[in-house]
Amino acid sequence: MSHLPPSSVAPQAESLITYPSLFPIKVMGLKVDGLVQAITHIALQFDPQFDLTTIELRESQGGKYLGVTITITATSREQLDEVYRTLSTHPMVKVVL
Repeated sequence: MSHLPPSSVAPQAESLITYPSLFPIKVMGLKVDGLVQAITHIALQFDPQFDLTTIELRESQGGKYLGVTITITATSREQLDEVYRTLSTHPMVKVVL
């Protein structure tokens, strides 16, 4: 039977990201009207200084899907978690990376 001293309990992992930091997020969904606007709206909710000129679009080979890369200014782990959660639950979004 092994007993670990209290000091051996692993501390909460430190972030590998230094905040604030530019952070790219890839979002994919069906190529439909309003997808880019919906993603942009969410980005602006979490980063009011979001630069629309940084949006990158990439169609799937068959043209059915659209990949949208946004780059937000990440200010905390909590902010990033909320951005991912909000994007992931949007009905037009299929995948968030």
